[in-house]
Amino acid sequence: MADIIDNIWNVTDLWKWFDDISNFTGMPPTEEDVGPCNIETETLNKYIVVTIYALVFLLSLLGNSLVMLVILYNRVSSSVTDVYLLNLAMADLLFALTLPIWAASKEHGWIFGTPLCKVVSLLKEVNFYSGILLLACISVDRYLAIVHATRTLIQKRHLVKFICLGIWGLSLILSLPFFLFRQAYRLPYSSLIVCYEDIGNNTAKWRLVLRILPQTFGFVLPLLVMVFCYGFTLRTLLEARMKQKYRAMRVIFVVVFVFLLCWLPYNLVLVTDTLMRTGLIEETCERRNDIGRALDATEILGFFHSCLNPVIYAFIGQNFRNGFLKILATHGLVSKDFLARHHITSYTSSSTNVSANF
Repeated sequence: MADIIDNIWNVTDLWKWFDDISNFTGMPPTEEDVGPCNIETETLNKYIVVTIYALVFLLSLLGNSLVMLVILYNRVSSSVTDVYLLNLAMADLLFALTLPIWAASKEHGWIFGTPLCKVVSLLKEVNFYSGILLLACISVDRYLAIVHATRTLIQKRHLVKFICLGIWGLSLILSLPFFLFRQAYRLPYSSLIVCYEDIGNNTAKWRLVLRILPQTFGFVLPLLVMVFCYGFTLRTLLEARMKQKYRAMRVIFVVVFVFLLCWLPYNLVLVTDTLMRTGLIEETCERRNDIGRALDATEILGFFHSCLNPVIYAFIGQNFRNGFLKILATHGLVSKDFLARHHITSYTSSSTNVSANF
């Protein structure tokens, strides 16, 4: 009788553990995860989460489409930074297209099969890595243009296209393990299907490797590059009292700040979870619950990033507003007199005036 009771306890505990990690970025339960902890069954209300996903999807779809439209419409005068921002909008837009699928999985479990599990997981990771790598490239471009007053890349804009291709390629490489190892499978002791990595007997150990390597090369190193470049760039602007260029850099500073505000908490929690699973931090039931709640909350914050950049451009980027109004005037939606009253003659975003005015 005691054995039967123990088995019932283990099955119940495993089911609670699954409910706790039902977000798609966590780790599915392995045998060592099953223990006597009273794991919370729901860290966040799933209906609120689905509503947030739908809102982010709509805002991102509209905002990033407008950003791409403005840049492509004025591509003749586009700068190096504009090209990077165009690719950043593309990455956010691609990720936003997957949000309805993730929202449905929150409600019904993973019902879309293994191929779609691989694709949407890949797009989510590519969005994150391409985002921070593109921002790192912008920081290097601004560093060279302001601190060293060089126009090497500015004069050879075609090189930027190859840099962007390289960024997409590196992002795909960093995200490839998720594409290779993620699949839809039925959870033990359950009828529910999930989308997670499955790497055989050493799944738990390999998941730690798949976390640590991309975190190092796809987050920590680009973050250090941005800190170095923007630190010296800001110092140069302040020492030279280049107020015009400082105002022009506001958009880029805000874009980087918002990216870190959205994604840094999630990555810090992920690092903490990894340290706990490797034994460097003691694992307790309370700590496991706290990290589960933190992962869910900070993941949603990270998802919000895909719709925030267009808002930044609209409120801070004068050139973006001018470019958008110019498109409206071309199609007769805004009068030419309106443009004249607001001194809007052309959409210029040259790297000479630090194109971050975008």
